[in-house]
This record gives sequence, C-alpha cells and structure tokens, in this order.
Amino acid sequence: MARLNPANLTVAQEIIGRYPVTRSALIPLLHLAQEQDGYVTEDAMAHIAELVGVTPAEVMGTCSFYEMLKREPVGDYMVNICNGISCHLLGSSELIHYAETTLGVRPGGTTDDGKITLEAVECIAACTEAPCLQVNYRYRNLVTTEDFDQLVGELRAGTAGFAPHGKLAKVRQHVGEDRWAGVSHPDGQGEPAWMARNPSDNGD
Repeated sequence: MARLNPANLTVAQEIIGRYPVTRSALIPLLHLAQEQDGYVTEDAMAHIAELVGVTPAEVMGTCSFYEMLKREPVGDYMVNICNGISCHLLGSSELIHYAETTLGVRPGGTTDDGKITLEAVECIAACTEAPCLQVNYRYRNLVTTEDFDQLVGELRAGTAGFAPHGKLAKVRQHVGEDRWAGVSHPDGQGEPAWMARNPSDNGD
C-alpha cells in the first residue's frame, strides 16, 4: 500500500491548483493514484483526503462510485467482454466461455502472470459492433475467438499498443499558471451570466 510518491505529489499539487474548490480535484487525484500503483490503495486515499481537506470516507465514497477506479490489484490489462443483449445474441456468452478456458480464470480473476484480468460486463454502447470487448476501456469490435487469441498473444508480448491499466495517457498534460482559464472561487462571483440572460417568469 502506498501514498503518492514524491513525483506524483508534485503532479497532485499542480492538479489541485487548477481548481478553485480543492475537493473538486478528487477524481483526477484518484486516477493519479491508480496510475501509480495500478489500483487505488487505502493509503493513497488517506493521502488524497489530507491533500484536499476531506475525510478518507469521502474519498472512498467517490472512488467506490466509479467502475474504472479499482480498489484491489488487477492485471496490466483489463479485458471486459460485453454481455449485453446485442452482444449476447451475437455470441458473447460463447466468447466469455472461450476466454475463461484459454486464460484459465473466471470473470473477476487475473491470470497467473499478472497480465490479464477478465471481466464480463453489461452493455458498453457498441451494439452495432457486437460482440465487442474493451482492453483498459479501449474498444475492440466484432471479436471472434481467433481475434481473441491474437489479442491475448499481443497483450502478453506487449505489442498490442495498450498502456498498462491505470495509465490514462501516454503524455501527461502540463498546464502552466499563465494558461489557466480564470480559476476563481465560486463564492462571491455574483449572479451567473445565464441567469441574467434568462430572467425568471415567476418574479423570483
């Protein structure tokens, strides 16, 4: 279990500086913690709570709400096979069974080499491309068992082009203070412009 390391603590302070309300940085900080360790550790959640001035329970509440944020170790690659109705009708149940057999794990399990965590999930909104799956939330469509075998081989060889789980981008964006878009606290800003443009009809 790990708190944010010194390099990521510097990144965290930069992220926090972009928000007029500190707690608004919670989600990007959770992603940062997951990028560091592959999942969000309890120590990282406690550290984030200290940084933004909330309780660890509030950080846990946010973390546990989002499926993409994992609180237990997972493989380098999350393979989520859709089993929504369109995918089911076009063979995803058979594909899931095939994946279980070839990987040697049930949905929710991770292969012995730590490379792949298999999940069966509900609709991932690619019904016209069924059966489909995601690798670390990037789509692969019209997947056959042959496609699956090729994908697994590429994942294990590191040639599939997917970043390890938790890494959102190959290059982290740096936004200097001179490029911030007028960060200011919402208190005391006066009436929003849209309210001035749209006066209430009821006299309020």
